[in-house]
Amino acid sequence: MKNLRFFLIVILFYTSSALKADELDKRNNITKNLRCLVCQGQSIYDSDSEFANSLKILVDRKIEEGLTDAEIYEYFKNKYGEWILYDPKLNKNTYILWFMPLLIFLLGGAIIFKKLKKKHN
Repeated sequence: MKNLRFFLIVILFYTSSALKADELDKRNNITKNLRCLVCQGQSIYDSDSEFANSLKILVDRKIEEGLTDAEIYEYFKNKYGEWILYDPKLNKNTYILWFMPLLIFLLGGAIIFKKLKKKHN
């Protein structure tokens, strides 16, 4: 009987720690994809600003409420705007974010091509 209790305690401890680890992984994944509005170059995960710490607590609460990742991202997008997301969706407000690297690449390629063409002439 004593061994059974010990076994049940170990199983309960393992299960609860596994759940906490899953929640921590979920929190870390979400906070890595949210931009700190104070630091601007860092994710909330990397930042130690008061703003980032308050958002980490808010993410924890939303996870405890049972919200999915998408629902949590939508909450933050509605509250702070699309800019808080490191991976914004393609829409009329984010065309420049998605197409600027391509435009820079094409412009750079055209400049290099023009320089090489001049050298060969």
